[in-house]
Amino acid sequence: MKSIITILLLIPFLLFSQQNTITIHGDKAGHTISKHIYGQFSEHLGRCIYGGIWVGYDSKIPNTRGIRNDVVNALKEISVPNVRWPGGCFADEYHWMDGIGDPAKRPKMVNTNWGGVTEDNSFGTHEFLDFCEQVGCEPVICGNVGSGSVQEMSDWVQYITSKGENPMSDLRKANGRAEPWKVKFWGVGNESWGCGGIMSADYYANELARYSFFLKNYDGNILYKIASGGLPEDYEWTETIMKKWSNVDGWLRSFMNGYSLHFYTVNDWAAKGSATDFTEKEWFATYSKTLEMDELIRKHSAVMDKYDPQKRIGLVVDEWGNWFDVEPGTNPGFLYQQNTLRDALTAALNLNIFHKYERVHMANIAQMVNVLQAMILTDKEKMILTPTYFVYKMYKGFQDATYLPIDLKSEKYSVDDKAIDVLSSSAAKTKDGNIIISLVNVHASKDIKVQCKLQDINSSKIKGSILTAATLNGHNTFDNPDNIKTKTFKDFTLKDEVLNVNMPAKAVVVLTINK
Repeated sequence: MKSIITILLLIPFLLFSQQNTITIHGDKAGHTISKHIYGQFSEHLGRCIYGGIWVGYDSKIPNTRGIRNDVVNALKEISVPNVRWPGGCFADEYHWMDGIGDPAKRPKMVNTNWGGVTEDNSFGTHEFLDFCEQVGCEPVICGNVGSGSVQEMSDWVQYITSKGENPMSDLRKANGRAEPWKVKFWGVGNESWGCGGIMSADYYANELARYSFFLKNYDGNILYKIASGGLPEDYEWTETIMKKWSNVDGWLRSFMNGYSLHFYTVNDWAAKGSATDFTEKEWFATYSKTLEMDELIRKHSAVMDKYDPQKRIGLVVDEWGNWFDVEPGTNPGFLYQQNTLRDALTAALNLNIFHKYERVHMANIAQMVNVLQAMILTDKEKMILTPTYFVYKMYKGFQDATYLPIDLKSEKYSVDDKAIDVLSSSAAKTKDGNIIISLVNVHASKDIKVQCKLQDINSSKIKGSILTAATLNGHNTFDNPDNIKTKTFKDFTLKDEVLNVNMPAKAVVVLTINK
């Protein structure tokens, strides 16, 4: 009788212990997780470029040819693979010839999209490509389809990538750059449904073909052309673009290699809410909204699969992230917001989603410095790293790693009448043969136990790191720059290929199993 009573008493514990389980299939290696998923976005918006990247040749802030050394070093530390520029909405008002030659003679313009400030064009093509070379990343250039011309964009490609004798190559040489750059990634417009020209899908499909036809490959530089997608849930736009040219033999891939998807985590565009002053209900709502990214990718991919079953056309999520109200007292057009633990977990959830899909070739968080969900914040000579930055540092091993399928069972996190999984995870085999596992507990206050079953994974030495904070809105400031950063994590045990992890609330954990 005693044994029966003991078993009955243990049932709740046994059920609870099995609520959060992950089976990692080490014997079922999948696709390569593209390093370009870890891309960044830098727009001429607020203090992203000016003050965030560019301080000018005469600045007292340590710089190399006008580009901040501290920002470059921070980006190198997280192995940034690519940076998208010059926009965003700014791209479709940007005329690249205004940003070359003697900076003192470059014409000025008004940035009508972002704050109505004067843009002096001191940071242009040469400066951006110098920045990319310093960081060691690939440029992603978004061309002007909205207010530009086919010739303008065609000339830009020639100016940057051609070394032959032609007018644009000669102009580049006259401006101090003898050898061409290698620039593979080109966006053919941005949000062409809206700030990029208010076009219909069918009209843009024709523009895409017209522009793409005149964007040429020079001297071994093979272009990867990215088409503008529609609104996040506009699957008809996707259908129109994919269908338009897919039945014309060979044309689809010559017109585009990637298809853009933009999705920001915003619950109410009229009242986005504070980046730092929020309730648990708002904390929960952020993650509930963020997880819609999975459905968007899945449904857009299904449309693309109809016309490109070989998955040759990549889905490029080149704008994503949290968007809250600007910090009090700042220019509303500059989109400057603080970055808290909530943002870090949002980043981790999205990266875990991107890893799953072979169709996702690239993603660019918005934006890199001083704008929206930034990696880095600057104030004159000061610089701080945000919680989001540390997630990118923890996840570095996923870049170009081999995806490992997982079976995940999670308990639910409920607020009011809504419920989401408390646990998110991803796993991969790194380039050096190790196994990397990410775990995210989105619950605001509840620690959880996670059981990871390692199938066909030889496990010996494991190291772990964790990112969490004492409060939901924990963040770094210029007065306290090290309030949140990664720490060593050891609260796990391994026995008989079963890894048991004690996950604190509101935390990101990354474990690396050394081969």
